[in-house]
Amino acid sequence: MTDTALLVLEDGQVFQGKRYGAAGQTLGEIVFNTGMTGYQETLTDPSYHRQIVVMTAPHIGNTGVNDEDDESTQIWVAGYVVRDPARVPSSWRATRSLDDMLESQGIVGISGIDTRQLTRILREGVMRAGIFSGDALADVPELVARVKAGEEMAGAHLADAVSVAEPYEIAPKGEDLGLHVVAVDLGIKAMTPERMAERGLRVTVVPSSTTGEQILAMQPDGVFFSNGPGDPAAADRSVGDLRKVLDQKVPFFGICFGNQLLGRALGYGTYKLPFGHRGINQPVMDRTTNKVEITAHNHGFAVDAPLDGESDAPAGYGRVKVSHVCLNDDVVEGLECLDIPAFSVQYHPEAAAGPHDAAYLFDRFIDLMKGER
Repeated sequence: MTDTALLVLEDGQVFQGKRYGAAGQTLGEIVFNTGMTGYQETLTDPSYHRQIVVMTAPHIGNTGVNDEDDESTQIWVAGYVVRDPARVPSSWRATRSLDDMLESQGIVGISGIDTRQLTRILREGVMRAGIFSGDALADVPELVARVKAGEEMAGAHLADAVSVAEPYEIAPKGEDLGLHVVAVDLGIKAMTPERMAERGLRVTVVPSSTTGEQILAMQPDGVFFSNGPGDPAAADRSVGDLRKVLDQKVPFFGICFGNQLLGRALGYGTYKLPFGHRGINQPVMDRTTNKVEITAHNHGFAVDAPLDGESDAPAGYGRVKVSHVCLNDDVVEGLECLDIPAFSVQYHPEAAAGPHDAAYLFDRFIDLMKGER
């Protein structure tokens, strides 16, 4: 079998490299991630479902992979693109190489291409793409046709495909605060409920299909909506369930997809970003403190809400302000409700992998729950 692999973009551009991971064909939306580390967490983040991920850092795989850092039970990316894969992993924690992990889970990848050039193309707008190697190779026009036949990310409802099938509970670690959080798994990363448990919370993680009535029947002190893949405009069911929580004024915290769903529940729109924010080096200002945080992101959609001052929620939940904003492009990175106990952020405060600048948000959630008991 030849080691040749082709990356084919929707617009007909082609990159030739070498097979990395499994041989075959994969299709998806191609996006870039600017993190210099944390590739194992990226690969196993359910938010990347149906996306081909390009790593902008040139050398990937140095630390291999281990059995502790996965954020879910499997790799979720549709495909993987790197420039220079490490030949030998060099971490004492490594149990196997990144290439071995990709191949064992059937993840089709490509290496040896100019990821810098590719990223410049994707900064003009992400698009559909495909990686082809082994028996999947064919003439370029045929490969372009396969890419164009692939599904679009806009309009895709994907949370149910990545959510847990049955509820599970994580007990508080250390001091028990006596607070119970129901966390709706829309593509949750494993570290998120761990961060809550570390602060003394009892967390029940439930499937994305759990209704608002079922959530409220658990008598939670707080409700959490997680990160996840797909277009928030296609998540009408989850928006309706969230509104039932807001109507009862149960304290709410959402991150990433959960932020977009809060925006929709409040009556604001959402829209697709040209190339999104993905990586662990994104600067965000917390407007409450004017502190600039370096944060971990993975999102291609954003909330369309007024950036300045307070606005009245179009759906009737009182006053809302944009609490956080991205300093790169002024994208809404957080919402705070002033008349009901609800807030959200667009980024990942569990920071796995990434900086810990935003860990205080879990403490804000606890304060919100204590104030409403």
